[in-house]
Amino acid sequence: MRRPFPLVLLLALLLAACTTAPAPDAGADGPRWRPRPGTDWQWQLSGRLDTSVDVPVYDIDGFDHSRETVARLHRDGRKVICYLSTGAWEDFRPDAGDFPESVIGRGNGWEGERWLDVRRTDVLEPIMAERLDMCRDKGFDAVEPDNMDGYRNRTGFPLTARDQLVYNRLIARLAHERGLAVGLKNDLDQIPQLVGDFDFAVNEQCAQYGECARLTPFVEADKAVFHAEYELPTDRFCAESRRLGLSSLLKEYELGAWRRAC
Repeated sequence: MRRPFPLVLLLALLLAACTTAPAPDAGADGPRWRPRPGTDWQWQLSGRLDTSVDVPVYDIDGFDHSRETVARLHRDGRKVICYLSTGAWEDFRPDAGDFPESVIGRGNGWEGERWLDVRRTDVLEPIMAERLDMCRDKGFDAVEPDNMDGYRNRTGFPLTARDQLVYNRLIARLAHERGLAVGLKNDLDQIPQLVGDFDFAVNEQCAQYGECARLTPFVEADKAVFHAEYELPTDRFCAESRRLGLSSLLKEYELGAWRRAC
């Protein structure tokens, strides 16, 4: 038989529950990680992984790295983002044979990669769900889904902005269902519609093309913008990046270990 709960203790607990602030990462739909503006990061998708960079966030290839690598980064106090291509087929991935030829379109400019027909969610959803299962099972905190703006490119398919919105929201939902944060990659035109669906943004070359101010909806929503330039020296974009609250790096195109942070 339970003893009666002391009234004074009950009142104290109720008061604490009313006044204690929620954990920083907690939200209405779960305790997934939510990086804040200005969070420093390392982005490495090629070469031997250098785990010595003293930053709180690593963004690495989801296929190329093991659960043990993610765990080692966690032990060092890092959050780890799982890079995946969700909008393009890659002939070098172990699941390349799962994609029927009917959903594979034109090349996207990178060797071995071709755009996907994102209208075919009946085909792509189970494949992408398995990829996100992999990220979750390896212990990643978040996912960076790449090639999320096919509708603005010559894909070989008549993709519309609505097709892209439906697909991008599908990817965000699949990530969230697995407890993963998810970043919107590029796709600047649809930021106003998608900022509520994504937990952070990843951008390439907004400074080179004079577009960085278009990322401010993420910063205003207290969500990080992880940004990289390739061709501009840091003195051409870092001051503006700091003003806007972006997390900016100078990287080489192959995205090896080398970096120069703002």
